[in-house]
Amino acid sequence: MTLYPVSISLSSYGADMVREKGQASFIPLVADAGMTRIELREELFNDENQQRFAPAIAAYGLECLYSSPLELWVTGQSQPNNQLEATLLRATACGAQWLKVCLGSFSDSCDLGALAECLARHSVRLLVENDQTVQGGRIEPLRRFFARIDELSAPVGLTFDIGNWQWQEQSAVSAAKQLGRYVEYVHCKAVARNAQGTLIAIPPAPSDLQRWEYLLSQFTPGVIRAIEYPLQGDDLLTLTRQHLHPLARLGQPKEAFDHV
Repeated sequence: MTLYPVSISLSSYGADMVREKGQASFIPLVADAGMTRIELREELFNDENQQRFAPAIAAYGLECLYSSPLELWVTGQSQPNNQLEATLLRATACGAQWLKVCLGSFSDSCDLGALAECLARHSVRLLVENDQTVQGGRIEPLRRFFARIDELSAPVGLTFDIGNWQWQEQSAVSAAKQLGRYVEYVHCKAVARNAQGTLIAIPPAPSDLQRWEYLLSQFTPGVIRAIEYPLQGDDLLTLTRQHLHPLARLGQPKEAFDHV
């Protein structure tokens, strides 16, 4: 049985710990745990020298995705966010092959030709994620955006965050059916309400993994999936390995298990 590739967002280890230790310190852990890709978080950088990341990540044989909270489209503007170019350069400096951003306030007046021209100047591939906002966390704006992207054949894919749909009361199943063909990266997290009634990310229960199995059946087989939920404990290496394997098995053809 071939296990599918798994990534991890470094936010999973807790913002305070990651800022204190520095994101570079987690590179060996991620590699030793068996991950294929590491997801760096722009909002968690301290004063680290980002030029160090590319050689370190390459030395451990990892792929790299650079995650930014940047909104691609700003309300009232037809041009892409003027910080996109600089963010692409930062991603490149870190050795990333992908940059993940949020959709922002997309409308029919947005100049996707300008976006395509910007992306053509960079080797980093752009991924747009469904976030937790009204403007970027609903199916319809993303469906319209990717329909336009299709027309231009622009180098843009979708990060499908399984849990984020709940913030805007969207059906993850419906989203998977409508947007599945665009998905190139999957953020995995279960969601629950805390004592204050606020939605929070939590590790998956077996029932969540069963639901995710169906969602992944709507995407390209073997699409890389990422841990993006809290991992807390004294032995982070063992804990990370324990959570990698259930995700790596998701979406396997039934016959892969016939002789296991």
